[in-house]
Amino acid sequence: MAALIYPPKPRPGDRVAVVSPSAGLPAIFPHVYELGLRRLREEFGLQPVEYPTTRIMGADPRERARDLTAAFADPSITAVLATVGGDDLITVTPYLDDEVLQANPKPYFGYSDNTNVLNHLHRLGMVSYHGGSVLVHLGRPGTLHPLTADSLRAALFGSDWYDLSPAPQWGDEPNDWNDPDCLADEPVMFPGTGWHWQGPARVVEGRTWGGNLEVLHWLLAADRVAPAESLHGSVLLIETSEELPPAVEVYRMLRNLGERGLLAGFPAALIGRAKAWEFGRRLTPPEKAAYAQQQRAAVSRAFAEYAPDAVLVFDVDFGHTDPQLIIPYGGLARVDPLARRISVRY
Repeated sequence: MAALIYPPKPRPGDRVAVVSPSAGLPAIFPHVYELGLRRLREEFGLQPVEYPTTRIMGADPRERARDLTAAFADPSITAVLATVGGDDLITVTPYLDDEVLQANPKPYFGYSDNTNVLNHLHRLGMVSYHGGSVLVHLGRPGTLHPLTADSLRAALFGSDWYDLSPAPQWGDEPNDWNDPDCLADEPVMFPGTGWHWQGPARVVEGRTWGGNLEVLHWLLAADRVAPAESLHGSVLLIETSEELPPAVEVYRMLRNLGERGLLAGFPAALIGRAKAWEFGRRLTPPEKAAYAQQQRAAVSRAFAEYAPDAVLVFDVDFGHTDPQLIIPYGGLARVDPLARRISVRY
Protein backbone atom coordinates (compact mmCIF):
# COMPACT_ATOMS: atom_id res chain seq x y z
CA MET A 1 0.00 0.00 0.00
CA ALA A 2 1.30 3.46 -0.89
CA ALA A 3 2.42 5.67 1.96
CA LEU A 4 -0.16 8.07 3.35
CA ILE A 5 0.64 11.62 4.38
CA TYR A 6 0.51 12.64 8.04
CA PRO A 7 -0.88 16.21 7.98
CA PRO A 8 0.93 18.92 10.00
CA LYS A 9 -0.25 19.17 13.61
CA PRO A 10 -1.80 22.15 15.41
CA ARG A 11 -0.13 23.98 18.27
CA PRO A 12 -1.74 25.39 21.43
CA GLY A 13 -3.38 28.69 20.56
CA ASP A 14 -4.29 27.61 17.03
CA ARG A 15 -7.72 27.88 15.43
CA VAL A 16 -9.44 24.54 14.79
CA ALA A 17 -12.65 23.86 12.89
CA VAL A 18 -15.63 22.34 14.71
CA VAL A 19 -18.05 20.87 12.18
CA SER A 20 -21.17 18.69 12.05
CA PRO A 21 -20.89 16.79 8.75
CA SER A 22 -23.19 14.15 10.24
CA ALA A 23 -25.89 14.98 12.83
CA GLY A 24 -26.22 18.60 13.98
CA LEU A 25 -26.79 17.61 17.60
CA PRO A 26 -25.28 20.83 19.01
CA ALA A 27 -28.65 22.37 18.06
CA ILE A 28 -30.48 20.00 20.41
CA PHE A 29 -27.91 19.69 23.22
CA PRO A 30 -26.18 23.08 23.37
CA HIS A 31 -25.25 22.61 27.05
CA VAL A 32 -23.21 19.50 26.22
CA TYR A 33 -21.70 21.14 23.16
CA GLU A 34 -20.69 24.29 25.03
CA LEU A 35 -18.95 22.17 27.67
CA GLY A 36 -16.96 20.45 24.91
CA LEU A 37 -15.99 23.80 23.40
CA ARG A 38 -14.94 25.17 26.79
CA ARG A 39 -12.68 22.19 27.41
CA LEU A 40 -11.21 22.54 23.93
CA ARG A 41 -10.26 26.10 24.85
CA GLU A 42 -9.25 25.68 28.48
CA GLU A 43 -7.72 22.20 28.59
CA PHE A 44 -6.22 21.99 25.10
CA GLY A 45 -5.57 25.66 24.42
CA LEU A 46 -7.28 25.61 21.02
CA GLN A 47 -9.68 28.16 19.55
CA PRO A 48 -12.76 26.45 18.07
CA VAL A 49 -14.24 27.94 14.89
CA GLU A 50 -17.83 27.00 14.03
CA TYR A 51 -19.29 26.75 10.54
CA PRO A 52 -22.82 27.58 9.35
CA THR A 53 -24.20 24.03 9.69
CA THR A 54 -22.45 23.10 12.96
CA ARG A 55 -25.60 23.80 15.03
CA ILE A 56 -28.22 22.82 12.43
CA MET A 57 -30.09 19.51 12.45
CA GLY A 58 -30.94 18.13 9.02
CA ALA A 59 -28.79 20.55 7.05
CA ASP A 60 -28.58 19.85 3.32
CA PRO A 61 -25.71 17.41 2.59
CA ARG A 62 -24.27 19.85 0.04
CA GLU A 63 -24.12 22.58 2.69
CA ARG A 64 -22.42 20.27 5.18
CA ALA A 65 -19.89 19.28 2.52
CA ARG A 66 -19.34 22.96 1.74
CA ASP A 67 -18.51 23.64 5.40
CA LEU A 68 -16.12 20.71 5.63
CA THR A 69 -14.38 21.74 2.41
CA ALA A 70 -14.14 25.33 3.67
CA ALA A 71 -12.54 24.14 6.91
CA PHE A 72 -9.78 22.42 4.96
CA ALA A 73 -9.38 25.38 2.60
CA ASP A 74 -8.92 27.97 5.38
CA PRO A 75 -5.16 28.44 5.95
CA SER A 76 -5.77 29.68 9.51
CA ILE A 77 -7.38 26.34 10.51
CA THR A 78 -4.91 23.67 11.63
CA ALA A 79 -7.23 20.75 12.53
CA VAL A 80 -10.85 19.70 12.02
CA LEU A 81 -13.00 18.07 14.73
CA ALA A 82 -16.44 16.55 14.20
CA THR A 83 -19.02 17.31 16.89
CA VAL A 84 -20.62 13.85 16.87
CA GLY A 85 -21.73 10.97 14.62
CA GLY A 86 -25.09 10.23 13.03
CA ASP A 87 -26.31 8.08 10.16
CA ASP A 88 -26.25 9.95 6.83
CA LEU A 89 -22.70 11.16 6.23
CA ILE A 90 -22.59 8.77 3.28
CA THR A 91 -24.75 11.37 1.47
CA VAL A 92 -22.27 14.19 2.22
CA THR A 93 -18.89 12.86 1.04
CA PRO A 94 -19.81 12.87 -2.70
CA TYR A 95 -20.04 16.68 -2.51
CA LEU A 96 -16.59 17.22 -0.98
CA ASP A 97 -14.04 19.03 -3.12
CA ASP A 98 -11.24 16.49 -3.21
CA GLU A 99 -8.77 18.83 -4.88
CA VAL A 100 -9.14 21.27 -1.98
CA LEU A 101 -8.76 18.51 0.60
CA GLN A 102 -5.65 17.08 -1.03
CA ALA A 103 -4.07 20.51 -1.44
CA ASN A 104 -4.67 21.36 2.24
CA PRO A 105 -4.12 18.22 4.36
CA LYS A 106 -5.21 18.64 7.98
CA PRO A 107 -5.78 16.28 10.91
CA TYR A 108 -9.43 15.24 10.99
CA PHE A 109 -10.94 13.77 14.16
CA GLY A 110 -14.20 11.79 14.26
CA TYR A 111 -15.71 8.37 14.83
CA SER A 112 -18.91 6.37 14.22
CA ASP A 113 -20.64 7.84 11.13
CA ASN A 114 -17.45 9.82 10.52
CA THR A 115 -16.00 6.55 9.25
CA ASN A 116 -17.30 7.89 5.93
CA VAL A 117 -14.90 10.85 6.09
CA LEU A 118 -12.01 8.83 7.52
CA ASN A 119 -12.29 6.33 4.67
CA HIS A 120 -12.65 9.17 2.14
CA LEU A 121 -9.47 10.89 3.35
CA HIS A 122 -7.67 7.54 3.40
CA ARG A 123 -8.48 7.09 -0.29
CA LEU A 124 -7.08 10.58 -0.91
CA GLY A 125 -3.80 9.54 0.74
CA MET A 126 -4.28 11.34 4.05
CA VAL A 127 -3.92 10.06 7.62
CA SER A 128 -6.83 11.05 9.88
CA TYR A 129 -7.85 10.16 13.45
CA HIS A 130 -10.54 7.80 14.73
CA GLY A 131 -12.03 9.48 17.80
CA GLY A 132 -12.31 12.87 19.44
CA SER A 133 -16.03 13.75 19.50
CA VAL A 134 -16.68 17.28 20.80
CA LEU A 135 -20.02 16.28 22.35
CA VAL A 136 -19.48 12.72 23.51
CA HIS A 137 -15.90 12.87 24.76
CA LEU A 138 -14.93 16.50 25.23
CA GLY A 139 -18.44 17.11 26.61
CA ARG A 140 -18.31 14.10 28.95
CA PRO A 141 -20.25 14.78 32.19
CA GLY A 142 -18.21 15.22 35.32
CA THR A 143 -14.65 15.38 34.04
CA LEU A 144 -12.74 14.39 30.95
CA HIS A 145 -11.70 10.75 31.19
CA PRO A 146 -7.91 10.88 31.74
CA LEU A 147 -7.16 8.22 29.10
CA THR A 148 -9.28 10.05 26.52
CA ALA A 149 -7.66 13.37 27.38
CA ASP A 150 -4.09 12.03 27.28
CA SER A 151 -4.63 10.17 24.01
CA LEU A 152 -6.37 13.13 22.34
CA ARG A 153 -3.66 15.54 23.48
CA ALA A 154 -0.94 13.27 22.11
CA ALA A 155 -2.78 12.83 18.80
CA LEU A 156 -3.48 16.55 18.40
CA PHE A 157 -0.01 17.85 19.20
CA GLY A 158 2.39 14.91 18.86
CA SER A 159 3.87 12.84 16.07
CA ASP A 160 5.64 10.08 18.02
CA TRP A 161 4.70 6.53 18.92
CA TYR A 162 2.14 6.21 21.71
CA ASP A 163 1.30 3.14 23.77
CA LEU A 164 -2.41 2.51 24.19
CA SER A 165 -3.49 1.41 27.67
CA PRO A 166 -6.30 -0.87 28.83
CA ALA A 167 -8.82 1.19 30.77
CA PRO A 168 -8.86 0.52 34.53
CA GLN A 169 -12.52 1.58 34.41
CA TRP A 170 -14.89 1.79 31.48
CA GLY A 171 -18.52 2.65 30.81
CA ASP A 172 -21.26 2.32 28.24
CA GLU A 173 -24.21 3.81 30.16
CA PRO A 174 -24.04 7.54 29.39
CA ASN A 175 -25.85 10.27 31.27
CA ASP A 176 -29.06 11.56 29.73
CA TRP A 177 -28.27 14.70 27.73
CA ASN A 178 -31.92 15.75 27.92
CA ASP A 179 -31.24 16.72 31.55
CA PRO A 180 -28.87 19.72 31.71
CA ASP A 181 -28.06 18.80 35.32
CA CYS A 182 -26.52 15.53 34.10
CA LEU A 183 -23.27 17.33 33.30
CA ALA A 184 -22.44 17.59 37.01
CA ASP A 185 -22.35 13.82 37.56
CA GLU A 186 -19.71 11.32 36.56
CA PRO A 187 -21.06 8.54 34.30
CA VAL A 188 -21.49 5.02 35.68
CA MET A 189 -18.22 3.12 35.30
CA PHE A 190 -17.26 -0.54 35.65
CA PRO A 191 -13.99 -2.31 36.55
CA GLY A 192 -11.67 -2.81 33.59
CA THR A 193 -11.24 -6.30 32.20
CA GLY A 194 -8.12 -5.73 30.09
CA TRP A 195 -7.63 -6.73 26.50
CA HIS A 196 -8.37 -10.21 25.19
CA TRP A 197 -5.72 -11.57 22.80
CA GLN A 198 -6.24 -14.28 20.24
CA GLY A 199 -4.11 -15.74 17.47
CA PRO A 200 -0.41 -16.34 16.82
CA ALA A 201 2.34 -14.83 18.96
CA ARG A 202 3.90 -12.63 16.28
CA VAL A 203 4.35 -8.89 16.04
CA VAL A 204 2.34 -7.11 13.34
CA GLU A 205 2.99 -3.59 12.12
CA GLY A 206 0.90 -1.91 9.47
CA ARG A 207 -1.27 1.04 8.56
CA THR A 208 -4.76 1.05 10.01
CA TRP A 209 -8.08 1.00 8.19
CA GLY A 210 -11.67 0.26 9.20
CA GLY A 211 -13.94 2.04 11.68
CA ASN A 212 -17.54 1.49 12.62
CA LEU A 213 -18.57 -1.90 11.24
CA GLU A 214 -22.11 -0.90 10.27
CA VAL A 215 -20.83 2.12 8.33
CA LEU A 216 -18.16 0.01 6.63
CA HIS A 217 -20.96 -2.23 5.42
CA TRP A 218 -22.77 0.79 3.94
CA LEU A 219 -19.56 1.88 2.24
CA LEU A 220 -19.14 -1.55 0.70
CA ALA A 221 -22.71 -1.42 -0.63
CA ALA A 222 -22.03 2.04 -2.11
CA ASP A 223 -18.75 0.79 -3.63
CA ARG A 224 -16.65 3.37 -1.79
CA VAL A 225 -14.03 1.03 -0.35
CA ALA A 226 -10.61 0.74 -1.98
CA PRO A 227 -9.73 -2.50 -3.80
CA ALA A 228 -8.88 -5.32 -1.39
CA GLU A 229 -5.32 -5.65 -2.64
CA SER A 230 -4.57 -2.00 -1.80
CA LEU A 231 -5.58 -2.62 1.83
CA HIS A 232 -3.61 -5.85 2.29
CA GLY A 233 -1.25 -5.65 5.22
CA SER A 234 -3.42 -3.17 7.10
CA VAL A 235 -4.38 -3.49 10.76
CA LEU A 236 -8.17 -3.61 10.76
CA LEU A 237 -10.15 -1.46 13.20
CA ILE A 238 -13.74 -2.49 13.90
CA GLU A 239 -16.26 -1.35 16.49
CA THR A 240 -20.05 -1.40 16.73
CA SER A 241 -22.53 1.33 17.59
CA GLU A 242 -25.26 2.15 20.08
CA GLU A 243 -27.71 0.36 17.78
CA LEU A 244 -26.35 -2.87 19.32
CA PRO A 245 -26.27 -5.05 16.20
CA PRO A 246 -26.93 -8.73 16.99
CA ALA A 247 -24.01 -11.13 16.81
CA VAL A 248 -25.39 -12.86 13.73
CA GLU A 249 -25.34 -9.54 11.84
CA VAL A 250 -21.81 -8.79 13.05
CA TYR A 251 -20.75 -12.16 11.65
CA ARG A 252 -22.57 -11.58 8.36
CA MET A 253 -21.04 -8.13 7.87
CA LEU A 254 -17.57 -9.54 8.46
CA ARG A 255 -18.36 -12.49 6.21
CA ASN A 256 -19.17 -10.01 3.45
CA LEU A 257 -15.79 -8.36 3.99
CA GLY A 258 -14.32 -11.84 3.69
CA GLU A 259 -16.13 -12.55 0.43
CA ARG A 260 -14.89 -9.19 -0.87
CA GLY A 261 -11.34 -10.46 -0.29
CA LEU A 262 -10.66 -8.01 2.53
CA LEU A 263 -10.39 -10.11 5.70
CA ALA A 264 -7.69 -12.40 4.30
CA GLY A 265 -5.44 -9.38 3.82
CA PHE A 266 -5.50 -8.17 7.44
CA PRO A 267 -2.71 -9.70 9.56
CA ALA A 268 -4.18 -8.15 12.71
CA ALA A 269 -7.41 -6.57 13.94
CA LEU A 270 -8.23 -4.34 16.88
CA ILE A 271 -11.81 -4.83 18.01
CA GLY A 272 -13.42 -2.08 20.06
CA ARG A 273 -15.16 -2.91 23.30
CA ALA A 274 -18.78 -3.68 22.39
CA LYS A 275 -21.30 -1.14 23.64
CA ALA A 276 -24.04 -3.23 25.23
CA TRP A 277 -26.47 -0.69 26.71
CA GLU A 278 -28.60 2.11 25.35
CA PHE A 279 -31.58 4.08 26.67
CA GLY A 280 -33.95 2.02 24.54
CA ARG A 281 -32.23 -1.27 25.47
CA ARG A 282 -31.19 -1.20 29.12
CA LEU A 283 -29.56 -4.61 29.35
CA THR A 284 -28.79 -6.07 32.76
CA PRO A 285 -25.14 -6.81 33.65
CA PRO A 286 -25.50 -10.54 32.79
CA GLU A 287 -27.20 -9.61 29.51
CA LYS A 288 -24.44 -7.15 28.70
CA ALA A 289 -21.76 -9.75 29.39
CA ALA A 290 -23.55 -12.26 27.19
CA TYR A 291 -23.94 -9.74 24.38
CA ALA A 292 -20.23 -8.86 24.45
CA GLN A 293 -19.23 -12.53 24.46
CA GLN A 294 -21.54 -13.27 21.52
CA GLN A 295 -19.93 -10.42 19.57
CA ARG A 296 -16.44 -11.77 20.30
CA ALA A 297 -17.56 -15.20 19.12
CA ALA A 298 -19.00 -13.74 15.91
CA VAL A 299 -15.76 -11.91 15.11
CA SER A 300 -13.68 -14.98 15.95
CA ARG A 301 -15.84 -17.14 13.70
CA ALA A 302 -15.46 -14.83 10.70
CA PHE A 303 -11.69 -14.58 11.10
CA ALA A 304 -11.37 -18.34 11.60
CA GLU A 305 -13.03 -18.78 8.21
CA TYR A 306 -11.22 -16.06 6.25
CA ALA A 307 -8.04 -15.08 8.14
CA PRO A 308 -7.22 -17.81 10.68
CA ASP A 309 -3.66 -16.54 11.22
CA ALA A 310 -4.65 -12.98 12.15
CA VAL A 311 -3.78 -11.53 15.54
CA LEU A 312 -6.98 -10.32 17.23
CA VAL A 313 -7.24 -7.98 20.21
CA PHE A 314 -10.69 -7.56 21.75
CA ASP A 315 -12.07 -4.86 24.06
CA VAL A 316 -9.76 -2.05 22.96
CA ASP A 317 -11.31 1.26 24.06
CA PHE A 318 -11.69 3.13 20.78
CA GLY A 319 -15.35 2.91 19.85
CA HIS A 320 -18.70 3.82 21.40
CA THR A 321 -17.67 3.18 25.00
CA ASP A 322 -15.90 5.37 27.55
CA PRO A 323 -12.96 6.13 27.51
CA GLN A 324 -12.10 6.60 23.86
CA LEU A 325 -8.51 6.13 22.75
CA ILE A 326 -7.58 7.98 19.57
CA ILE A 327 -6.20 5.80 16.78
CA PRO A 328 -4.58 7.17 13.62
CA TYR A 329 -6.59 6.10 10.56
CA GLY A 330 -4.13 5.16 7.86
CA GLY A 331 -1.30 5.76 10.30
CA LEU A 332 1.00 3.13 11.72
CA ALA A 333 0.05 0.66 14.43
CA ARG A 334 2.18 -2.05 16.04
CA VAL A 335 0.43 -5.02 17.65
CA ASP A 336 2.70 -7.10 19.88
CA PRO A 337 1.10 -10.21 21.46
CA LEU A 338 4.40 -11.17 23.09
CA ALA A 339 4.56 -7.99 25.16
CA ARG A 340 0.76 -7.54 25.22
CA ARG A 341 1.36 -4.08 23.78
CA ILE A 342 -0.43 -1.92 21.19
CA SER A 343 1.38 1.17 19.93
CA VAL A 344 0.25 3.74 17.38
CA ARG A 345 2.16 6.50 15.65
CA TYR A 346 0.40 9.84 15.79
